[in-house]
Amino acid sequence: MSFARPQPSSLFELQFPQSVGIYNTYDDAQRAVDYLADEKFEVQNLAIVGTDLKSVERVLGRRNWGTVITGGIQSGLSTGLLVALVLLIFTPAGVNFLALFAVALGIGILLGIGFAALGYALSRGRRDFTSISQTVATKYEVLCEHKVAVQAREMLQNLPGARAAQFE
Repeated sequence: MSFARPQPSSLFELQFPQSVGIYNTYDDAQRAVDYLADEKFEVQNLAIVGTDLKSVERVLGRRNWGTVITGGIQSGLSTGLLVALVLLIFTPAGVNFLALFAVALGIGILLGIGFAALGYALSRGRRDFTSISQTVATKYEVLCEHKVAVQAREMLQNLPGARAAQFE
């Protein structure tokens, strides 16, 4: 007898999903699912889906030659440490490890500065700032299998604060 293992993508899919609630924050959607779990609802029939996605980019600071070289040094240190560890593994006994370590760090730092400076020079000032970006949802929808969606909606009507939220 063989058992069919669920495929990873099928874990995120519901058959004929229906919306049982739309929330402004993930915490509110999570609270609704937690309430249903506390009420002994079969929560494996639910999914929280982020909708109305937007991209947010947070500018962290200005880029100039000083910040580029500093970043290159930091990157080069980690590269140098990695090279030093690899050389430590493959170097025969009797070799001065401190000298080998210093040379590996120096090469790593030079490579880090070189690649960072090359990338900055090739950008020609088109992006003189550093930033991080993230995709976030503006709404969170709780979806449910169609066969128990009505039950879930009725149970969520008893969630504390649910009636007041309808008038907002």
